[in-house]
Formats: sequence, structure tokens, C-alpha cells
Amino acid sequence: MSAPDLRESGDEEREEGGNEDPKEEAEANDLERGEVGIKSKNATITDPPMQFHMSRMQRLSDTNPLRLVINGATRVPTASPAQPRVTPSQPRATPSPAQPLPTPTPQQSLTLNSRAYTNRISLFLFLLHMVVAIGLICFLVYKGVQGLIEAGPTQKKEKRVLEYFLPQVEAASLLSITLAFLWQKAVRVWPQIMVHFIIWSSFVMSLSAGILLICFQKPPTDGIGILFIAFAIGNGLYCCWVTHRIGFCCKVLVKSLEPVSKFPDLNQPTYWMLGAGFMWMSVWILAVIGSLNFYLPPLIVIVLVLSLMWTAEVMRNVANITVSRVIALYYLRGMQSNTQFCFQRALSKNLGSACLGSLFVPAIEALRIVARGLNLLEGEDEFMFSCAHCCLKVMDSIFRHGNGWAYVQIAAYGKGFVKASQDTWELIEKQECLKTIVDADMTSAICFLTGVCSGSMCVIIVAAWTARVHEEFTATISLLAFFIGYLMTRIAMALPHACVSCYYVCYAENPDNRLFDETIPERLSMIKSGRDAVAPTPRVRRLST
Repeated sequence: MSAPDLRESGDEEREEGGNEDPKEEAEANDLERGEVGIKSKNATITDPPMQFHMSRMQRLSDTNPLRLVINGATRVPTASPAQPRVTPSQPRATPSPAQPLPTPTPQQSLTLNSRAYTNRISLFLFLLHMVVAIGLICFLVYKGVQGLIEAGPTQKKEKRVLEYFLPQVEAASLLSITLAFLWQKAVRVWPQIMVHFIIWSSFVMSLSAGILLICFQKPPTDGIGILFIAFAIGNGLYCCWVTHRIGFCCKVLVKSLEPVSKFPDLNQPTYWMLGAGFMWMSVWILAVIGSLNFYLPPLIVIVLVLSLMWTAEVMRNVANITVSRVIALYYLRGMQSNTQFCFQRALSKNLGSACLGSLFVPAIEALRIVARGLNLLEGEDEFMFSCAHCCLKVMDSIFRHGNGWAYVQIAAYGKGFVKASQDTWELIEKQECLKTIVDADMTSAICFLTGVCSGSMCVIIVAAWTARVHEEFTATISLLAFFIGYLMTRIAMALPHACVSCYYVCYAENPDNRLFDETIPERLSMIKSGRDAVAPTPRVRRLST
């Protein structure tokens, strides 16, 4: 058999093995190290399969450009189903040199295959912070051991802390990680039931924790109990206010969690982050005890708390970016990504964006909520009226440059945090009325209330235990238990939060994707027709003079 025949037979074998372009397949394999097309009826085919390979085309016929000379024989290529067969009666359509044929797939592949590290300054600051935090914790643990060995008042104090303080805090850590696993599993299995359960259980648990702390009749516990009760009242008002939005929230949550079943190992990055968070908090607690044997213990404890908050938030966003990349590539490319490779990418190339977002997004979102609350002060006071609107406009402008929706494009395209925030919000604003739906989304609130519920459960159990053995530590241990329970649960809820974010952002990028049903279009049509008015913040009508 001649060499051209061997080449032709090899090309035919590749055609029988699959319809993908070999160049595109090579780029996809280099991109995800094992990504393959999903063989399902809902998979989106970006490019139609080619009917012949360029390697088989030797030269064009001199007499007829539509004929190909292959191995000395003249053949006419078969038209694809998407293109009509050219007949003599139809003029041949030739592309204009000024308008080349579009090639979206290679461009998209190059974009998805970004190998640059994002937000390197924030990455450097976080790594420097981790080096300092590890050194400080090791030093404080050493000081704690030294205080236990040397005789004196410090030894008695630390022994009392180890006996009446450490067991309760470690129990709170074990309870928090258990609750975190249970919350995530329950939300994935029963999303519709859990939305209602989380909203009202957070109200009940926070109210119960506040009442329990007030019953101890100590000034520190009374102050903390009042804070819990005040939050419970606000939580109850919020539950009543969002009742009409719960149905749509459940629909979106159910639909966005459907791709999770296609990736059996999608939970593993979240589990790794939970395990790392549990180990870090256990050592962190020992450092808090060791700070009692050093200068300015309150200041050191505050520094340790801020460090733990940033570290836990980065862990949550690493899991968020991992899940976002897997789900976003499924929506945008119909690809089944390698979860472990996406996890490695989130821990390396996208870690800087996760660090920068973890530092600013919680503050930006909290201030935006406050600005919306001030916007309710419209009335006869012109000064308060102007200040409220000014604060809201400022926070909306800041929100465009830093928001939680950016993690989808950070994961999918490897953009920096600010650039991803701007592009994502611009995509959402281009779709008519989609900004209203996204602005009224309850997913962030559900994840937040889940953490509050876990923290309140830890407070109830640990506070009752501590009041029984050593009542002086009740207020301190209650705050610490709530803090640990909240952070661990927020890490676990990164998976459903990322799925919902991908559902909205990928829909904004390609609304015609076959993987999306009529959930969002029906909601949009209801808003346009006035049958469903969705307002992100209730407005108080200003009285006319």
C-alpha cells in the first residue's frame, strides 16, 4: 500500500473514532488534562463535524475548483447537512476577503487555556501573611507549653484554660465540621425543602441562643444574648419579606445543581478545604491559649481572628473557583473537566484572585446592604434623602469593580478579579431585566443564614456545657464557638453557591444554550408584563408636598 493510501486510511480511522477536530481535541486535552466531551443529549456542539480532512486534499483541479484531486482520482466533496448542495443553477457563494469566516472555537480555547497568574500582588501578600501567621502560631504554641512547664501564676491560669476552655472549643470544631457536611449533603439532595428550613431554622436557632445566654444573668452573656435576639428579629422580618421569592429561588437551585451528578468527585475540593480548615482551627485554638503567656493578649487574639477570617474565606473561594470552572466549562463548552486539575489551577494560577476577592467582597457586599438600608430613609428629610442615594450610588459603582459573581469568569477565563467583576456585571446588564433577577437572588443570603444556624447550634451546646463546668468562660467560648461554626459551614456551602453563580453568569453569556430551560425566560417575561415585580430593595414612596 502506498504512503498516500496509508494516510487516507489513517484519516478514515480517526473519522470513525470521533467527530472532533484533532487540533481542537489536542488543545482541550492540554487545557484540562483529561477533559472529554459529554455524551448526553443535552451536550452543545460548538462546531459541526467536518466531512473530510485537509490532510487528504492533495491539490485542486485545474479545470474545476469544486473538484479535488486525491491520489490521482477526482472527487467532489459532499456538502454538510447544515449547508445546501451547490447546483449549477445556484451561484457559488465565496467569502469576501474583508470578512473572513468566524472561528470561535480556537479563540475560546486560547482564552480558556490562560496560564498566567492572576492578581500577583494580592497573592504575594497572602503568602507573606501565611508565613507570618504560621510563625506567630508556632511561637504562641511554644509560649503556651513554656507556661505549662514553668511554675507560677501563668501555669495555674493555663491549666485552668486547658481544663475548662479547650474541650468545649474542640467540641465546637467537631460539631461545626459535622454540621458543614450535613448542610451540604442536605442542600444537594433536598434543595426545595432546605431553602425553607434554612430560613426559618436560622431564626429559631439564633433566637434560642440569645434567650439561653440571657438566662445565665451575667453582663457579658446578656450583651451577647441581646445581639443574638436583635439579629433573630431582623432575620424573622427578612423571612417574611422574601416569601414571594422563595419559589423562584428553589427552581434556580434545583436546576443549577443538576450538573453536579455528572461529576462524582466535584465535592472532593470542598472536603479537602474543610479538612484543612479544621486542622488549622485546631492549631489556632492552641495559639489563642498560648497568647495568655505573652504581651497584650487581647490585641494578639484580634490579630489571630482577622487572620483566621481571611484564611477561611480564601479556602471557601478556592472551592468556589474549582466548582465554578467545572460547571462553567460544562455550560460554555459542553466539556467534562478534570476536577483535580481545576482544583490545582485554583490553588495556583487563580489563588491571587481568590485572595483579593476574599479580602474585599465581604466588606463590599456588607456595605452595599447598609447603603440599601439607608435608601429606605426617603422622606421629608432632604439631607438624609440625598445621603442615602449618594451612598447607594457609590456602593453600586464599587460593586461593579468587585463582586462575588466575578469568580465564574476568574475560573473559566483566568481573568483578574477587577476585570472579571467588570465583564461579568456588564454581561448581566446587557440582558434585559436579568440584573433585576440577579440583584434579588437569595443564594448568598441562604449560605449566610446556614452559617448563622450552625454557629447558633454550636453556641447552644457549648454555652450550656461551659456554664455547667466554669461559668466565667461562657461568653468567650460562645463567641468563639459561633465564629468557628459559621466559618466551617460557609466553606461547605461554596458548592451550591458556585453552581447558582455559574447558572446566572453562563446564561448571561449565552442565553440560547440548550442546557438552559425556560426558568429565567419565564421570569423575565413575567417581570416585563408586570405580573411579578421584583425589587432588590423596597422603596418608601416619598410624600408629596
